[in-house]
Amino acid sequence: MKKKSKRYQELLKTVVKDKKLSAKDILELVKKNSNSKFDESIDVSLRINLKQSKGGDLSLRTTVKLPNGSGKKEKIAVLCEPDKIDDAKKSGAEIVGSDDLIEKIAAGKIDFTKLICTPSMMGKIGKHGKVLGPKGLMPNPKLGTVSIDVAKSVKDIKTGLVEIRNDKDGNLASTIGRKSYSTDKLLENYNHFIETLKKEKPESIKGEFIKNTFITSTMGISYKVGAK
Repeated sequence: MKKKSKRYQELLKTVVKDKKLSAKDILELVKKNSNSKFDESIDVSLRINLKQSKGGDLSLRTTVKLPNGSGKKEKIAVLCEPDKIDDAKKSGAEIVGSDDLIEKIAAGKIDFTKLICTPSMMGKIGKHGKVLGPKGLMPNPKLGTVSIDVAKSVKDIKTGLVEIRNDKDGNLASTIGRKSYSTDKLLENYNHFIETLKKEKPESIKGEFIKNTFITSTMGISYKVGAK
């Protein structure tokens, strides 16, 4: 068995048992324990109620616009018509192209973390779904990555639009900021994230939609939110 580092062993001493901690208390604790040399991400993970009253499982996929941004650096590519390339370049996207960009994607040259596509180009990129889909890069109107207003889509992603989706067991996770953020900014992002998620609860779901919530950092340990 791999031996735990001294740093991690020290973190384990901060585990709180038999006490309900609020999100604010946990964020302060997580920030305090984020003692690595880089700006760790602060992450929230949840378990949602998947079972619908009429049977079947819920598949949730949506976006949340964090008021203080996520702090995550995205490398955005824009796929558009040739006559819109100049405008797309001004939007702040790192990569812009038309058929040439499709050729690169087909060749497996995917050097970006988000792909925005204009509606008229979806017909051309659709056949590459097997390449982009598994990587979570296939443009989707519901996620703001298929848009006529490319500049707005790029700005939204750059300023804190994050995608959330659950797995087959009902787990989902998202970054809500960085350890360099103040506790107040992290708490504002956290509350906005939770409230947005609650609004996604289908009418067919009975009882609590969010079963449990945890907060952690990149190199830290996880704490369960037990109080408001």
